[in-house]
Amino acid sequence: MRKTRVTLAILFLLCITLLFLDFTGTAHTWLGWMAKIQFLPSVLALNVGVIVLLMLLTLVFGRMYCSVICPLGVFQDVVSWLSGRRKKKKYRFSYSPAMSWLRYGILGVFVLCLIFGLGSVVALLAPYSAYGRMANNLFQPVYLWGNNLLAYFAERAGSYAFYEAEVWLRSLPTFLIAALTFIIIGVLAWRGGRTYCNTICPVGTVLGFLSRFSLLRPVIDTEKCNGCGLCARKCKAACIDPKAHRIDYSRCVVCMDCLDTCKRHAISYRLRRRKKTATEDAPQEVVKGVSPEQINEARRAFLSATALVAATSAVKAQEKKVDGGLAVIEDKQIPARSERIVPPGALSIRNFESHCTACQLCVSVCPNGVLRPSASLSHLMQPEMSYERGYCRPECTKCAEVCPAGAIRPITRAEKSAVQVGHAVWVKKNCVPLTDGKECGNCARHCPTKAIEMVSSDMTGSSSLKIPVINAEKCIGCGACENLCPARPFSAIYVEGHKMHRVV
Repeated sequence: MRKTRVTLAILFLLCITLLFLDFTGTAHTWLGWMAKIQFLPSVLALNVGVIVLLMLLTLVFGRMYCSVICPLGVFQDVVSWLSGRRKKKKYRFSYSPAMSWLRYGILGVFVLCLIFGLGSVVALLAPYSAYGRMANNLFQPVYLWGNNLLAYFAERAGSYAFYEAEVWLRSLPTFLIAALTFIIIGVLAWRGGRTYCNTICPVGTVLGFLSRFSLLRPVIDTEKCNGCGLCARKCKAACIDPKAHRIDYSRCVVCMDCLDTCKRHAISYRLRRRKKTATEDAPQEVVKGVSPEQINEARRAFLSATALVAATSAVKAQEKKVDGGLAVIEDKQIPARSERIVPPGALSIRNFESHCTACQLCVSVCPNGVLRPSASLSHLMQPEMSYERGYCRPECTKCAEVCPAGAIRPITRAEKSAVQVGHAVWVKKNCVPLTDGKECGNCARHCPTKAIEMVSSDMTGSSSLKIPVINAEKCIGCGACENLCPARPFSAIYVEGHKMHRVV
């Protein structure tokens, strides 16, 4: 049973990680369902079928979701296994009483944040979202560098099976949060196994409550047990009390490690007993103190993450700075928008904020570099659209295809071409014909909806240079005009977002 669970867990972890690494979006055709069966996205998407299935799975088998389906849970198991291999210790853990006050306190904060729409706090605590940010910000760049290396050698061998993909830092705050999450959860898993799952994770707390009533569970046979404590020293959830012959089923993640460890076969995975002792499932309320070593470890984690971000910024690859080796190209700057832009299919900013888990899956697959995590505190880490590196092509619907939480609803290419997420605004003082006295018209030539027309800047003279006029009723806010405008550092035309999307 343990080998089957480990095999399934590794398979789920690899496949979900591939969803965030694959910048082409092809993996989602076959594996996208794995993101949609994650607990929080299914709740936000009101996917009743998946929610009921996960609850039944827990009521029958225990916290199987945490040990097989949840990528962050399996990631902790991998780190814990590596720690055991390095230390060469088979028995590294010990029983510790449940910190129920902390678990249910965090769950209460989590629920309140869901109710009041504080998506940034929800995204920080949600396990799937936390793993998604780590995969997108930390793992995907390494994957892309490997892909680019293969493309380099393939091109010189006359093959074009691979193509280079740009690696760039989309959001410094989100990268910092992802790095801190990786370090903190990694340290906790390295030292204590499933500490995060059983003290902080709100999904683990909910499923832990349900697993107390599961039909199948590990059970200690008191007649065979000699109290040696080997099972407790192997339990990464720290939920086995060998002296009392008791298992805290609210924290047990059904990893099956204890079954293989017990030399007397005193633990078996079977139907729960009808009669229980008064203390069998009672949670312990003893609070462990925080040691100075733990404080120092947290301080080192923070300093390490800060140094990592600083080093990343310092060694960031140089982008193209010259045009044909002659003229220096100045970087474009993000305009000050009065309203942010969210993708077609989001329906409205309010709907997007209430459903988005900030998992970064849509950011990973966006082929044009339009989606990036927000740095604003009100919607920190949630994706928003910006057009410095590309524009939202009307034929692309990848973000709507991969969103598991219903923040971006499925949309066809024909529907997307008619959805107005914003409208273009012309900035007279930046326009090239007026500032440089040269013909341009780049915005009008590339507008997919023909919402921009070039007219004479001086109505009294037919030979005057032409400037753009925008038909706001036809504009869909794709950002082609803003992206392709040659004006620097600010475009002469930019897109203002709409709070409520509409069909044009």
